[in-house]
Amino acid sequence: MPSDIEVRRLDANEAAASIPALADVLIDCVEGGASVSFMAPLARETALAFWQHVADGVAANERILLVAEDAQRRIVGTVQIVTAQPENQPHRADVAKMLVLQEVRKKGIGARLMHAVDTHAQQAGKTVLVLDTVTGGDAERLYARAGWQRAGTVPDYALMPDGQFCATTFYYKQLDPARRPPQALTV
Repeated sequence: MPSDIEVRRLDANEAAASIPALADVLIDCVEGGASVSFMAPLARETALAFWQHVADGVAANERILLVAEDAQRRIVGTVQIVTAQPENQPHRADVAKMLVLQEVRKKGIGARLMHAVDTHAQQAGKTVLVLDTVTGGDAERLYARAGWQRAGTVPDYALMPDGQFCATTFYYKQLDPARRPPQALTV
C-alpha cells in the first residue's frame, strides 16, 4: 500500500474546488471501461456537471465525499457516502462511485478508501451500507476483502460504457449489528 497516499474527507468548498480533478478521475475510469452510470466517450461537460451535483450534495450535507491524494495532492481516487435517505432509513447510506485512476490501481488505494467509508459512515451514525458493482469485476474482490456481504445479482441491470449489457451485484455491510431499531410490539 503506498504510504504517500492520503485519504481525506472534502468539505463543501474543497469539493467545489476539486470538480475538475474529480472529472479527470471519472473520465479516466469510464475510458477504462468502468460501468459507473456513464457511456463512452464521456464528455468533460457531463463529468463536470456530475461533480457539481456531488459538490452541491456535500454542501447540503446529503453526502460525504472522500478522496485519495498522492504526495503531490493530486486526486487519484474517490468514493461517496450518500447519507440522505428516506425517513424510514436514517441508519442507512449508499456507497457510490468508488473510482481509482487506472494508473494507480492494485496498490491498495481502493481498500483505503473503503476503510475510510466505514469510519466516516459510523461517524455519521450509519450502521447499514449498500452498494452495487459490475458482476465479475475487480471491485467484487475488494468489497469481499473489506467485509461486504453479497446480496444478489441482477442480470442486464446496466450497460458498460461501450453499450454492452452487464449484470450488477448488490452488496451490504452492517457496521454495528448490535444497533437495531426497536422492534414493533406484537399483540
